Amino acid sequence: MADLPTGTVTFLFTDIEGSTTRWEHHPEAMRAAIARHDALLRSVMTAHGGFVFKMVGDAVYAVFVHAPDAMSAALAGQRAVAAEDWGAIGPLRVRMALHTGIAQNRDDDYFGPTLNRVARILSTGYGGQVLLSAATFELVRDSLPEGVSMKILGEHALKDLLRPEEVYQLVIPELPDEFPPLKSLSQRPHNLPTQPTPFIGREQEMTSLCELLRRPDVQLVTLTGPAGIGKTRLALQVAAELSDVFADGLFLVPLAPVNDLEQVVPAIIQTLGISDLSNQAPLILLKSALKDKQMLLLLDNFEQVIPAAVRLAELLATCPKLKIIVTSQVVLRLQAEREFAVPPLSLPNLKHLPGVAALSQYEAVALFIQRAQAVKPDFAVTNTNAPAVAAICARLDGMPLAIELAAARVKLFPLQTLLSRLEQGLAILTGGARDLPARQQTLRGAIAWSYNLLSSEEQQLFRRLSVFVDGCSWEAAEQICTAAGGLGGDILESLSSLIDKSLLRQQESAQGEPRFWMLQTLREFGLEVLASAGESELTRQAHAEYYLGLVEEAELHLRGAEQARWYARLQQEHENLRAALSFLLERARVQAGTPEGQAQGTLGLRLCVALSEFWYNRGYPREGRSSLEQALAHRSGVAAPLRAKALYAAGELAWTMEDFEQVEALCEESLMLYRELGDTAGIATCLSLMGSSVHVRNQYALARSRLEEAAKLFNEIGDRWELGRCHTELARLAISQGEYERAGALLDDSLKLYRALGDHERISWVLYLLARLHFLSQSDPVRAHALAEQSLALSKEGGNDWIRAYLLGLLAQMRLVQGELVTARDLAEQSIAIFREVGDGEGTAEPRMCLARVAFLEGELMTAFRCYQECLAMLHQFGLASYFPVCLEGLGGVVAMQREPGKAARFWGAAEVLREANGALMYPVYRAEYEQAVAAARRELGEDIFDAAWDEGRTTPLEQIIDEVLRAAD
Repeated sequence: MADLPTGTVTFLFTDIEGSTTRWEHHPEAMRAAIARHDALLRSVMTAHGGFVFKMVGDAVYAVFVHAPDAMSAALAGQRAVAAEDWGAIGPLRVRMALHTGIAQNRDDDYFGPTLNRVARILSTGYGGQVLLSAATFELVRDSLPEGVSMKILGEHALKDLLRPEEVYQLVIPELPDEFPPLKSLSQRPHNLPTQPTPFIGREQEMTSLCELLRRPDVQLVTLTGPAGIGKTRLALQVAAELSDVFADGLFLVPLAPVNDLEQVVPAIIQTLGISDLSNQAPLILLKSALKDKQMLLLLDNFEQVIPAAVRLAELLATCPKLKIIVTSQVVLRLQAEREFAVPPLSLPNLKHLPGVAALSQYEAVALFIQRAQAVKPDFAVTNTNAPAVAAICARLDGMPLAIELAAARVKLFPLQTLLSRLEQGLAILTGGARDLPARQQTLRGAIAWSYNLLSSEEQQLFRRLSVFVDGCSWEAAEQICTAAGGLGGDILESLSSLIDKSLLRQQESAQGEPRFWMLQTLREFGLEVLASAGESELTRQAHAEYYLGLVEEAELHLRGAEQARWYARLQQEHENLRAALSFLLERARVQAGTPEGQAQGTLGLRLCVALSEFWYNRGYPREGRSSLEQALAHRSGVAAPLRAKALYAAGELAWTMEDFEQVEALCEESLMLYRELGDTAGIATCLSLMGSSVHVRNQYALARSRLEEAAKLFNEIGDRWELGRCHTELARLAISQGEYERAGALLDDSLKLYRALGDHERISWVLYLLARLHFLSQSDPVRAHALAEQSLALSKEGGNDWIRAYLLGLLAQMRLVQGELVTARDLAEQSIAIFREVGDGEGTAEPRMCLARVAFLEGELMTAFRCYQECLAMLHQFGLASYFPVCLEGLGGVVAMQREPGKAARFWGAAEVLREANGALMYPVYRAEYEQAVAAARRELGEDIFDAAWDEGRTTPLEQIIDEVLRAAD
C-alpha cells in the first residue's frame, strides 16, 4: 500500500444498513452485491484522492489529506450506490461519516481517538445519510458543490462519553434528506458523566460484559476488583454501549458518599428524581416506580454498604426489565449475581519486549503514553526509553490510577529516575492492612509515594481537601484548609499544583466557577493522613462551620428574587452539607452531657433549621425529618428560640409526608415555646401550619380560625411573605366552601405580595390557584386557561415539578370539560407521572378522577369504575377526606349508567352527608352534569325508592361504603 498520509487528516467511514438480514435471506446475491459495493466505493474514494486502508465485512475505511476531497467522495459514493441496480436484494442503503483529526499511523493502519470518534458518529446514522463532525464541517463549509447544502443536527452525546459532538448532515439533491433522530446517547434519559479522556483498551471485557447484560436471564452483574482497577470507567462505557437496549434510560448512582445501608435505596431514588414525599418505605416506592421500566442502573462503590445487597435482590424480583451493574471490591453473594472480576490493564512481558509499535498497543502502556502527553505534549516512546516505560507500567501492576499518577511526573523526572523513585516508594506500605489484596497494597503505596513527593504545604492542603465530599469551590477550600493553620491565605497556586500532579481535578460548576474534587480512593487516603497528622477534628469542625454559614446565608435568599441561584448552590453542595451535619450530630452524641456536646448540638440544630426550606422545597423531607429527629434528641440546654424553630421545621417536613398527627404534636410544642418567648412571628407560623394541617383533614372551621389568627399576626409584624402564604391557604379553604369572590380577593392580595418580593415559585403557585378558581367556579374559563399557561411557563423555568404536575392536572380537567378527551387523558397521565416522581400521593387524586371521567364519557364504564376504585383506596390510605365526596359522586354516575340507580343513590347520599359535615360545596363546573345524572336515576327508580336508597347512603358509615366499593373488584 502507498504511504498513508500523516498529520491532520479526514476519515470517511461507511457501512451498509440492514446487511445482516439480507445475508440471511439472499446469501448468494449478497455475496455478489458486497463485492460490487466494495469495488464501487474503493474506485470512488481513490478517484477523489483517498486511501482505502481497511475493509471489514461491509464497512469501508478511507483517509484523505483534504477534507473537501473526502466530502466529494461521500457525495459521489452515495450517488453511485443509489444509481446501481442491486437485483434481488433491493436497494442498498449506505451510511457514511466524516471526521477530521490526528491519528497514529502504524503498519498500514490507523489508531487513536480520532478513529474512535468517526466510528461513533457513524453508529448514530442511517442508511443513505452522510454525517460530518464539527471539525470536518468547518473545513468544507465553503467548498460545497452547487445544490448541496448542510443541515445542522445539533449537539449529541456519543457513546465514547467524551465531549458532545456538533453533528451536521450533507443534503444531496435527488437523494433522501429526512431521517429519524440520530441514534446517539442523547436520545436516552441518562446521567452518565462526560469523561475527560478517551477510554483505552478493555475490548475483550467490553464484549463479554455487553453480551452478558443482553441476555434475558441476567439482571445483575457485579464488577469486582481493588480500588483503582478501573471498575467505574469500564462500567460507564458498558452502560453507554448498551444505551439502545434500555428505553427508560441509564443512570449512575454514586455510593461513595454513602456509608449507611439505609441510605442506598434513597440514593437511587434521589438520582432517578423520584421524590420521597410520601409515607411509603423507600424500597416500596422504588419498586413501584421501576416495576415496568426497561432501565439500567450503575451502582458505583458498593463495598461499604454490602448488607444492602438484599434490597437489590428484592428490587430485581419485582422489576423484571431492570438490570443493574454494581462496582464493588466485594462480591454481593446474591443468587442473581454474575460476578465479573475486572483485570488489570494488559502488560508486556519484560523479558521479551516487542517493538515500539507493538509495545504501544498494550493497554497499560497506551494509558501511560496518553497521560504523559497530557502534561508533556512531546512525549513519545522510543527504542531507548521503551524498557523504562514497560517497567514502570509493570511495577504499577497495570493499575490505571497508579499509572496516571506516575505519568503525571514525566515533566519533572527522566523515566529512569521515575522508575527508581517508584521502586523506593512502593517498597513500604503506609497504613495498609497486611491482609489487603497485594494490588491494593501496591496502589496505596503509589498514592503514598505521590503524596510524599508534594511539598509540606501541598501535603497539608491535599489531606485537608479530603474532608470535602463531591468537590468544593475555591473559596471553601481556602477558608477550611487554612483554618488549622500552616497554610498561607492564597492557596490557588497549591491547588493548581495538585491538579497538575493528578491528585486533584478541576471542573466548571453550573455557575461557571471552578470546582475542585478528588477521586474517592485519593480522598480515603487523604482522610487517613489527615487523622495521622492530628488535623482531622479541627478541619472537620471548620468544614461544618463553613457550610453552616453558607446555609444560613442561603436561607435569607430562598424567598426572593435570588432563590433559584441559591437553591442551585445548595443542591451542588448537598453532599458537603450532609457530611457537615453528620459530623455535628456525631460529636453531639459522643460528647452528650458536656458543654462541648451542647455546643455541637446547637450547631447541628442551627444547620437543620437553615436547611429545612431546602429539604422542604427540593424533595428531601425524609432526610430532613430524620436529621431533625436526631438533632432534637440533643436539644436539652439549647436556647428556646432555636428549639422552637427546629420543632416547627420538623412539623413542616412531617406535613409534606402527610403525618398530620405528628404535625400537631410538634407544632403544639413549638407553639408553647413561642408563646413563652412572646415571639409573634413564631406563634403565627405554627398557627398557619396547624391550620393547613386540619384543612387537609376537612376541619374547615378550625382551619379558618387558625389561619385567620395567623394572618392577623403576620399583618401586625409586617411579614409579607408569610401573610401571602396565609392568604393563599385561606383562599384554598374558601374555594372548597364555594366562597369564590373571597378566594379571588385573597389570591390577588397574595399575588401582589409575591410579585413585590420577586418569589417566582410562590407567584407560580398563586397563578395556579387563580386559574383553578376561575375554572371550577366557571366565572372566567378563558382567563383560567391563560393563567394556567402562565403558571406552567414559570414552573418550568424554575424547575418546580410539583407545581407543574398540579397545572397539568388542571389543564386536563379544562380539556375534559371542552370535550377534548384524548388531550385530557394525556395531560392527566403526565400529571400523575410527575406526582409519582415527586412522591405526592395527595396530588394524584384529581388527575386520577379526571381519567375516570374520561373513561366514563368514552363509555368505558368498567375502566371508569376501576379508576375511581383506585382513587378511593389511595384517599383512604392517606386520609384525604376532602376528595371523598367527589369520588363517591363520580362512582354514582358510573353505576347509574351500569343500570344500578339504587347503588348510585346510596353513593350520592353518602357524599351529601360528607359535604354537609364540612361545608364543602360542589363546584359549579360539574354541578349540571351531576344534577342530570341524579334526575335520570330518580326517574328510573321512582321517588320513594330513590329517596330510600339516598337516605340509606346518608346513614351508612363511610367505612362501610368504602369497603363495599373496594370489594367490588372481587
